[in-house]
Amino acid sequence: MRVGLLTFGVAVRCVARDASPVSVLHHLALGTRDVARLARFYIDVLELREVTRHLHSDGSLRSVWLDLGGSLLMIEPTSEPPRVVVGVGAGPFLIAVAVSADERARFEARVEASGAAIESRSEFTSYARDPDGNRIALSDYPLPVLSHG
Repeated sequence: MRVGLLTFGVAVRCVARDASPVSVLHHLALGTRDVARLARFYIDVLELREVTRHLHSDGSLRSVWLDLGGSLLMIEPTSEPPRVVVGVGAGPFLIAVAVSADERARFEARVEASGAAIESRSEFTSYARDPDGNRIALSDYPLPVLSHG
């Protein structure tokens, strides 16, 4: 089985031989009090492509699904307040997306233009937060080709 991902100008090829039934991420889901606002950030700033949107029976927005290079990022409504994680937290604590080394500065500028700050940087990764305070990362760390079997 061959899985190809295109994420932010970086073509990533993962080759899986005799892959297990659980070998590809299906989706990540983010809960938010404002689905439209959070989806706009990921569409406008990180240039994720909208796959579909779901509406309530009254026509109001229920959720937006975005392409994460073969997996989905589902933006779903909640009445819960945002959960801000500092550093490494229990459970999910970071959404890292692949960018090319040449494009990393451009995406950093887009994040900053949206009103978010680049909180820190490492050799390969820049860290910031989306409008709900979820920690995000722009990473040009070279991913290995994965083989299963």
